[in-house]
Amino acid sequence: MKNITIYHNPACGSSRNTLALIRHIGIEPQVIHYLENPPSEATLRELLSAMRFTPRQLLRTNVPEFLSCGLDNEGLDDDTIINAMLTHPILINRPIVVTNNGVRLCRPPEVFLDISPMPLLRDFVKENGDVIVARK
Repeated sequence: MKNITIYHNPACGSSRNTLALIRHIGIEPQVIHYLENPPSEATLRELLSAMRFTPRQLLRTNVPEFLSCGLDNEGLDDDTIINAMLTHPILINRPIVVTNNGVRLCRPPEVFLDISPMPLLRDFVKENGDVIVARK
């Protein structure tokens, strides 16, 4: 079985579609509901490094915590942003998927195909009716 981990929020359409896409391919991933079980600081830093993201690139800006934590200040250092993400995991953008082929923020869900250990053999229909066409 292929080892895949998804940092998932079931309230997020992109996260639900990515999880469904992984399952559609035939893999049951380890699902981490990161709002209830946030990553440790070391894990968050490893994920950022593997994605080659800065903390600001992974930061959600459309939630109230963004402003209440003062994260709209462009001059904040990485440690401050990471500490805010650890305190308020809703600030971490999702879904993040980890496979042996890499780590990606899967927005849109099709990004998962870049690191999938198995090909998409059948078209996949997202919740909104959009189709991800199987790669031939």
